Amino acid sequence: MATGSEAGKPAEVVLEWPKQDKKRMLHAVYRVGDLDRTIKCYTECFGMKLLRKRDVPEEKYTNAFLGFGPEDSNFALELTYNYGVDKYDIGAGFGHFAIAHEDVYKLAETIKSSSCCKITREPGPVKGGSTVIAFAPDPDGYMFELIQRGPTPEPLCQVMLRVGDLDRSIMFYEKALGMKLLRKKDVPQYKYTIAMMGYAEEDKTTVLELTYNYGVTEYNKGNAYAQVAIGTDDVYKSAEAVELVTKELGGKILRQPGPLPGLNTKITSFLDPDGWKVVLVDHADFLKELH
Repeated sequence: MATGSEAGKPAEVVLEWPKQDKKRMLHAVYRVGDLDRTIKCYTECFGMKLLRKRDVPEEKYTNAFLGFGPEDSNFALELTYNYGVDKYDIGAGFGHFAIAHEDVYKLAETIKSSSCCKITREPGPVKGGSTVIAFAPDPDGYMFELIQRGPTPEPLCQVMLRVGDLDRSIMFYEKALGMKLLRKKDVPQYKYTIAMMGYAEEDKTTVLELTYNYGVTEYNKGNAYAQVAIGTDDVYKSAEAVELVTKELGGKILRQPGPLPGLNTKITSFLDPDGWKVVLVDHADFLKELH
């Protein structure tokens, strides 16, 4: 067991911070082959809004942020288009994004009538349950689960990633990032277990859905999905906690905490024990960037 941090603080002091910090899921970042095509799909089929778009010609990429509400309160999808790259490998580790909607049957009809998206699983109750779901891949092949649910402040409700050791992942996200285990469900007939991790209840926020498939300990991650970004009140204290937990459970710090050149937004980034990337962003700096 780790007993202290780089700065010599006792481990219990370092690990107290994630419990006090007011973290918030900000956005998921991934790469697409045709930005305008994806924007059209998300706005026309899924009902998202284009929140902002920025072109960075000197680095040969364009970003677009889409979601169901303003970024200072809601989760967003950050799409990255790299000039001249029209195809990516999604891999086997990324699962899906999920959208909560009051009428999945109606949403599925909207999607079917469009030219940019399709339904690959017809709306209907989930196996062994009553929740109505459907599945719709976007033009790049990223899967979207559509979940029937009452009104919610955050329709963009899940990011699903597959992991090789569920208990290790749960412990990592609890200790390093202060997430709560909201729900855990084992489905032995289909040989998988899921854990919902987040900062508020599932119908109020975006959660990480971590999936363990019996006997599968690692996945090819491809080069399409990049990372999730989470807001923090202090990137330095947060990085200390993450670094300590990686020594116990695995993972590693990729970028030491500090300001981004040119932007002055303070960030730190790391890999979790499965190699999924997370970026922590100073929340006050993030809000300044928006406005």
